[in-house]
Amino acid sequence: MSESNASATRITPGNALRPEDIAASGVKPTGAVGEYALRLGDDALILAQRLGWWISRAPELEEDVALGNIALDQIGHARSFLTYAGHAWDKTEDDLAYFRGEDEFRSAHLVEQPNGDFARTIARQLVISQYQYDLYSRLVNSADATLAAIAAKAVKEVDYHRDHARQWVLRLALGTDESRRRMIEGILLTWPYVGELFEDDELVTSLDGVAVKPSSLRASFDAEIEALFSEAELEVPDVPASVGGGRQGRHSEHLGYILAEMQVLAREHPGATW
Repeated sequence: MSESNASATRITPGNALRPEDIAASGVKPTGAVGEYALRLGDDALILAQRLGWWISRAPELEEDVALGNIALDQIGHARSFLTYAGHAWDKTEDDLAYFRGEDEFRSAHLVEQPNGDFARTIARQLVISQYQYDLYSRLVNSADATLAAIAAKAVKEVDYHRDHARQWVLRLALGTDESRRRMIEGILLTWPYVGELFEDDELVTSLDGVAVKPSSLRASFDAEIEALFSEAELEVPDVPASVGGGRQGRHSEHLGYILAEMQVLAREHPGATW
């Protein structure tokens, strides 16, 4: 850090970073690191938009609060990752969230899938929270201090998300005939999108020591899911994988609708504050 930037926030893996701390740090990532942070931020941002829909619609009041809090955690993760990514191109988190087109987003297909009923949302949440927990647990050792610091904060919150999803899987799978049927159906609808989360590509391979190779997380993910499913008397479904492509900007038809709702106010009134 130069002397001219000595008063800026010093990024360390132990910091509980806020987006404004990242903005004040003056740390500018390479384009490749920015692209990687963009992926992580986009996953969290789109998932948060999906989960926020449940507020006032969840099956019980406590779940309104729980899913709302999980969505807020994901928004926090998205803000941190997008703020850092934006430094690579002199853009703000709002520029990246509200003024990119569909093909510029790098989220995985899983997070943009419809909520469906509560069991389907829980199935999606089980997969993404286990994936994020394993990812952030490894990312805390990144050679990039900012990514490591964001992950150190995020992993503590995602651990709660994971426990929440696991408890609901057990409750639904071992509950009534109807709740079990819905849980099984939710898993079947979710599983085609699991494989994309663990695909390596040129970007992550080029960031050795900085990024976490998704393929390296698969064994841990499978072991955790299989143990839970054994307790819940469920089976890991054998279903064809979806085509994927979200990391390259090729998305399902669902993302456009999410962005239209999420971005409309900022685009109608650019630069407005209140």
